[in-house]
This record gives sequence, C-alpha cells and structure tokens, in this order.
Amino acid sequence: MQIYIDTKNSYKENELKEIAFGMKNGKLCLFPTETVYGIGTNGLDPKAVEKIYEVKKRDKKNPINLLVSDFTMIEQIAQDISPVEYQLMEAFFPGPFTIILKKKSIVPDIVTAHSNFVGVRIPNNKIAKKLVTLAGVPLATPSANISGKLSGTKLTDIIEEFSAYLDFAIDGGESNIGMESTIVRVIDQIPHILRPGFITPAQIKSVAGNVILEDNKNDFLPSSSLNHYQLNCKTTLVYDKDPKQMANKIIELSKDYANSFVLCCKENLNLYPSSNVMAIASKDNLKEFSKNLFSCLRYASSFSPDMLFIEGIHKDGIGIAIMNRLEEICEKKYINLQ
Repeated sequence: MQIYIDTKNSYKENELKEIAFGMKNGKLCLFPTETVYGIGTNGLDPKAVEKIYEVKKRDKKNPINLLVSDFTMIEQIAQDISPVEYQLMEAFFPGPFTIILKKKSIVPDIVTAHSNFVGVRIPNNKIAKKLVTLAGVPLATPSANISGKLSGTKLTDIIEEFSAYLDFAIDGGESNIGMESTIVRVIDQIPHILRPGFITPAQIKSVAGNVILEDNKNDFLPSSSLNHYQLNCKTTLVYDKDPKQMANKIIELSKDYANSFVLCCKENLNLYPSSNVMAIASKDNLKEFSKNLFSCLRYASSFSPDMLFIEGIHKDGIGIAIMNRLEEICEKKYINLQ
C-alpha cells in the first residue's frame, strides 16, 4: 500500500488529489462513503475494474455501480433518462440512493456484466464526493468486502482483507448509515426497489407517486446471484411484536446449543439470563440500528458461537431494509411468531 491517510479529524487537499489522480489511472483505493466502505477505481477503465473483481473474488456476472460527482457526469455515461428518473435523482442525490439507468457505450461491459444498464449514485460523504470530483471520472465502487461476506462499516474491519492489493486506504471513521444504498430501477414510469435501503418506499412514493418493492433477485442488482452476507456461524432470526414472547422463544431454542449468542434490541437486554448477549440499538432508533448492525454481527461471530440468534424488528421504514439484510444473513431461517 502506497498511501494511508486518516481523515477522521482533518485531511490535506493535496493528499486527496494524489489519491484521486491515482484512481483515475487505474489504482485501487479503500475509502469511506456514508453507507459502507467502498473499494474503488476508474469505472471507465476495464483493466482497472477487472482488478476489483479479482481482489473481491467477485463473480463477473455481478455488475458494479458507479459513483459520480454530479448530473453532468451522469449524462456522460447514461442516456434516455426519463422525467421520473430525473425527479428521483433530484430528490435523493447526493445520498444513499442508486438508480439503474440505460448506459452509454463509454461504460465498459465489465462494469455492467454486459447489460445495457448501469447503476449510478452521487455519494453524500465528503471524502467520497471529493475523490470522484477530483478524479473527474466515475468511480467503480462496490462495497469493500470479500464477495459474499459482510460489508465493512469501519476501516479496521476490512483493511487486512485488502491491504496486500491496495494502492491507497482512507480512514474516515465509522459509516454514518452502515447499510448499502437503496437500489431502484424505473419500469414503465414506476420505481421498482431492487434492494431496500435507507431511502424508504414511502419516501420514493412521495416523489414518484407509486413504488413497487420487489422480493426476487434481479440481474441489475449487484451480487444478485449470491448470498451477500455470509457469517462464519449458523444464524437464526426470530421475531414477535411481543418482546417477552420473542425472548422466551430464543431462550428455549438456545437450550439446544452449548455456545449460543444473542443480538437483541436494547430494550430487551434484561430479558436474557446469558452473558452472551449484546444489544444492537433501540428498536425505536432504526438509524442507530442500521449503523450498528454489521459491526455487531462481526463482533458476535468473532466468538464462533454454534448458533447466533438475532431479534427481528417491525418491517416499517428503514426496518424493511434491516430485515432484508437479516433474512439474507440467516439464509431465510426465520421464525416469525406474530
């Protein structure tokens, strides 16, 4: 690794310029965004993008989204943009929102897995925004994780996996959101949510007048053919709107295991007699829940439990995206008691 910088408190403009110039010329950088950490390079350079696939051990059938700086850059890489697509971008850019657009030929096929569409996002993180602006090209930037593993919300969680392959690494502290972006594709003037995220169905509907939340895997979705959230332990998701009944069910199930671990809501912590229990956040603070989720999962799995039990939450607002991730993590092993 050539350059490592810590930007949690401050940074020098020249350092970011050097890194952005390197990325424009095909070098790899691990850097923060508001969602999760990303690993990025010049999205218009096929050889550079290929390095991302190799480093992440990513199937080339899975497309990579592009980070862009502004609408001018979007119009350089996308065509036939509809009024609805513009409305959505104007409402949610910059931010944790990715939209699938018809690509121009300038976008390499390796980025889009040979489809005619590309995912674009304007990030709302000062470092990510500065890098793509200084680079002057779209940055191919998937989440910074070995394919199939948890995305990273702290540099320290992922740096060892990539340090041998990186040219640059930027530590921007903990991700503010902690969950990958909402991905939307507009079909027949209706936004289809391909992956739920921090931008909720209700927010999208308020802009476009309609929305469809898809529940199946989609070819336009990164990592659509893989389980994107594999842990090194077995997992079970349990949900009941009655917290005592939910806790009692988990306690009952845990008797079959010698070394179980529980991730729960803060309000329910005292319902569990075991010391192997950790609160993610309050069930009423889903922003904190989202931010803490992946780091708590990493911590719990570090104990190598023979079963990790996770409390579910109500599927409303951001809760839809949180439960989407938890169901993926638990590979559909989901006990719904309500």
